[in-house]
Amino acid sequence: MFENLEIFGLAQARARHAAARQTQVAMNVANADTPGYRARDVVAFEEVFRTANAGQDPTRLPIRTMDAGGPQSPNGNTVSLEAEMVRSVQAQRDHSRALNVYRSAMNVLRTSLGR
Repeated sequence: MFENLEIFGLAQARARHAAARQTQVAMNVANADTPGYRARDVVAFEEVFRTANAGQDPTRLPIRTMDAGGPQSPNGNTVSLEAEMVRSVQAQRDHSRALNVYRSAMNVLRTSLGR
């Protein structure tokens, strides 16, 4: 009965999305000096959720990447360490938000069960 509550699936999907974004940030930073490397970012969770098929399991939402843009350095690299720091903080906040939603839903569930 409780295993298919949508709020838990959404919290899990947002946490998974934040982890994927943090991974992409780490890849960008690792390639900051690679000539010709194009910085990538993960498509916003809200956009992925909005464009997903109706009734799709939120834990199976696709993680899509895109070119992050930005100015090109003389060696063709588009990684900006400042922009990557901002993306990293945003990913951390998204992950914290997902955990807070999960905790709140667990508290509501426990309260409704009388525990």
